[in-house]
Amino acid sequence: MNSIQVLEEQLSNMIAAGEVVERPASVVKELVENAVDAGSRSIEVHVEEAGLKLIKVVDDGRGMSADDCKLCFERHATSKIRRARDLFQIATLGFRGEALPSIAAVSRIELTSCQAPGQAATKLVLEGGACQHIETTARPKGTEIKVHDLFFNTPARLKYIKSIPTELGHISDYLNRLALSFPEISFLLVSNGRTLLRTYGDGQLIHAISAIYGMAIAKEMKLIQAEDLDFKLHGYVGNPQVTRANRSYISLLINGRYIRHSGLIQAILRGYHTLLPIHRYPIVVLSITMEPSLVDVNVHPAKLEARFSKEQELIAFVEEQVKRVLREQRLIPEPTRQVVKSDSVQTSFSIAETRTPWNDQISRGQPGDAGADALDRNKPTVEQSQPYTDQGLIETAGPSPAEIETSKEEEWSSNSDEEQMMETEQQQEQNKVPLLDPLAQLHGTYILAQSEEGMYMIDQHAAQERIWYEYFMEKLKQEKIETQELLVPISIDLSFKEMQQVEEKMELFQQVGIDLEPFGQQTFLIRSHPIWFTLGEEEAIIHEMVDMIVRGEAKIDTVKIREEAAITMSCKAAIKANRHLSQLEMEALLNQLRTTSSPYTCPHGRPIIVHFSTYEIEKMFKRVM
Repeated sequence: MNSIQVLEEQLSNMIAAGEVVERPASVVKELVENAVDAGSRSIEVHVEEAGLKLIKVVDDGRGMSADDCKLCFERHATSKIRRARDLFQIATLGFRGEALPSIAAVSRIELTSCQAPGQAATKLVLEGGACQHIETTARPKGTEIKVHDLFFNTPARLKYIKSIPTELGHISDYLNRLALSFPEISFLLVSNGRTLLRTYGDGQLIHAISAIYGMAIAKEMKLIQAEDLDFKLHGYVGNPQVTRANRSYISLLINGRYIRHSGLIQAILRGYHTLLPIHRYPIVVLSITMEPSLVDVNVHPAKLEARFSKEQELIAFVEEQVKRVLREQRLIPEPTRQVVKSDSVQTSFSIAETRTPWNDQISRGQPGDAGADALDRNKPTVEQSQPYTDQGLIETAGPSPAEIETSKEEEWSSNSDEEQMMETEQQQEQNKVPLLDPLAQLHGTYILAQSEEGMYMIDQHAAQERIWYEYFMEKLKQEKIETQELLVPISIDLSFKEMQQVEEKMELFQQVGIDLEPFGQQTFLIRSHPIWFTLGEEEAIIHEMVDMIVRGEAKIDTVKIREEAAITMSCKAAIKANRHLSQLEMEALLNQLRTTSSPYTCPHGRPIIVHFSTYEIEKMFKRVM
């Protein structure tokens, strides 16, 4: 007996299903793509238990004849291609002829299809890939396919299925991408009777973006349109001030097909160079049209990867167009929305209660300089009524070393005098920045100073950023959660995947002092939040927490978020480049820098101070050999 045998068709289909049918979202993808290829103008997807119990796709496309209904479940039976050269001119989403037999092999299927109004429809019933029943019935033009009990005959596959919300999130993500690819098609997603997505198929991409991401995001999107000899680009790029913690909000659509391509994503990010905060990503929807011969999507059965014959030209084209649109747009931040606070809840600190460095300059509202007074804009500060003088600036400069020590009073009160002396000595031992004598300012950005050891250049923004950062961290590290109720709730729009995760893990937000309340389909209201939230940054902080939940983290890391809040506040509060400083201001800044625990780098890791030793300087001038 030969050791090599040809596998039975049903077994080979089940093996193929391992590549094509990874999860319920894979089934939805294949069925909906068939509906798109059939010329549908309306596509409905109904699922139960995230598709494990039922997936129903209904379209109004061309439909199939009785013979085609039987043939479509045969392996490599397709209406999309006829000959080998067609593989290099693919203009449809599907073409392999593998999906339907693979899906049928691991489920129970009912297919009903009609080609024209008034004609008889065909109904086909299969189980595990085997035809059980065929009959003539009635239905409107189009196709309806029901997939019951996915993986019923391969229970081992069910072990690798994630939770219902996770699987439903994958389905929603895919339909979101397809709705962005085909704004002229109306899409409807219903889960257990609840509508999760509805687009109206009016052909307006911005309307599809609004239906998926919310009106607030849609208002921040900028139109991008361009064309050259090979490529046509259409889509929207997000305002750099509206960011997310991962790249999942970047959608690349090639000839209507959603793909993943690291080179194009990097091109988009280079287009945003210097405009995005570190570790933040934009919201982008780019639809690129080209001749089918220029792109190869026959890379993997999932058809999520693509290769381009003019890849470098395409990457350069995308990068340049993103840069162009962002250059043309007005990217100056709008004034922060005012939030009315409850008088019954007071913040743990405010600018009126603590003196802060260069507060006069900040309170005068220089462009792009929000300042630390963003913590409480509704309260007038003492410094606003003082004359603008160098001496006044120094007298009101803070947090001074004494104030920093005072802010640690509660923490240090349990220590003995001896322990405090030892800590002070250790801190002085670690702090190797000597007493510096400021000489001048270079380009309004760098302080030139000297000591017996040589010359120093200090980045004034980075230096004060470090001072502010340690000051804010001291204030924010309190373990007790004090919340602040809002008289006017803040609304926040989430994607469906985010909404699912938030609803499932609402208690995680409650644990950190956030009261979220569902309000509409994908909108939540923030009723209260911790007092350390930065004014105007509430939505960004909530989105950061949501990203943690979506990534599957077991809890919300408030320590990390508080640190990021401190970094944000310190960056906004610190003096900027091209700000002239007097001699007294430079001395005050350097003295405060010496009191910090890490005077060499700013919170972002950039160097604050550069030292040129006397020997190095003399060597440059050939005074020593």
